[in-house]
Amino acid sequence: MTANINLGRILGIPIGLHVSWFLIFALVTWSLATGFFPGEYPQLGVAAYWGLGALTSVLFFASVLIHELAHSVVAQRHGIPVRNISLFIFGGVAQIGEEPKTAGAEFRIAIAGPVSSLLLAALFGVIYLVDQPIPYLAAPSLWLMRINFTLAIFNLIPGFPLDGGRVLRAAVWSLTRDYFRGTQVAAFAGQIIAFAFIGIGLLVVLTGNFFNGIWLVFIGWFLQNAAASSYAQSSLQHSLRGVRVAQVMSRECVQVPADMSIHDLVEERVLGAGQRCFFVAENGRLRGMLTLRDFSQVPRNDWTHVRTEEAMVPLERVAHVQPDTELMTALKIMDDAQVNQVPVMWGDQIEGVLSREQILRYVRTRAELGM
Repeated sequence: MTANINLGRILGIPIGLHVSWFLIFALVTWSLATGFFPGEYPQLGVAAYWGLGALTSVLFFASVLIHELAHSVVAQRHGIPVRNISLFIFGGVAQIGEEPKTAGAEFRIAIAGPVSSLLLAALFGVIYLVDQPIPYLAAPSLWLMRINFTLAIFNLIPGFPLDGGRVLRAAVWSLTRDYFRGTQVAAFAGQIIAFAFIGIGLLVVLTGNFFNGIWLVFIGWFLQNAAASSYAQSSLQHSLRGVRVAQVMSRECVQVPADMSIHDLVEERVLGAGQRCFFVAENGRLRGMLTLRDFSQVPRNDWTHVRTEEAMVPLERVAHVQPDTELMTALKIMDDAQVNQVPVMWGDQIEGVLSREQILRYVRTRAELGM
């Protein structure tokens, strides 16, 4: 889930907000102001209900952020980078840079989130016991105690992509010594649970509770897509295990002169020959790399006089792989660099180029051959 609004960094981790968050923020605030608070504390006024609703919604998403930070901190302690944390309509997600290396690490990272939610539930419970005589404090603390406890229990449901699914994967992984088997079991369990949510949601709709039923259906749909995606990604990793870059890369390295204009390059090579990636050379020496994304950074009106050496990414800044790099490692390098292709280098020599398109073609070919 890509964040649209950058909120800054906590512990060096970028924190972002997806635009869908505003919808759930409004719904939670409305639900509290028109349902929970009037029902529990009828003596308060309408303005107080809406003010407390907005404040409690903010504290709820702060609780979700703490839940995700707990995952992230434990991941970092195991040497796993955390790319970002995003808050969105279904809560939050921490994007970790790689999968844990052991079942134990997987378990500790997964369980950290629910444990933090249970601790928050206990904290708000204590606050509620202390501030019961003050409804303006008791109202939000009561709801936050309940919702954090619910969040912890919900996340412990044993199916991907929930934390309980990762705990299940860790358990199967530990018992079978097979990461892929653990992922299969957890993803399958996640899809069963997702379809159960969808089915229950439809039944709730038929009973007349349209909003709650549709919400359960949406949750089930999200869980099913995430579980299926996790299974597909794991299957891809399993099928490409041991495959090296040299088996997939193209050895045709298109070199263009450093003084060629962007306009001529696009007309002759991109539109004319369908090529998408180029190495810029001068006097036989490689200077840098150009892709379609680099072209788009140059205003269209300047293409006639901007030369390739001005638009290129210098070779020392280009992410690259070696011929013996594993294909999944190469994919991760491309993901981290946010590029669609990387040069394949051996020492100072360019051996070829690897693109996502080549990897997809290789995967499709293996699938057609039943491999």
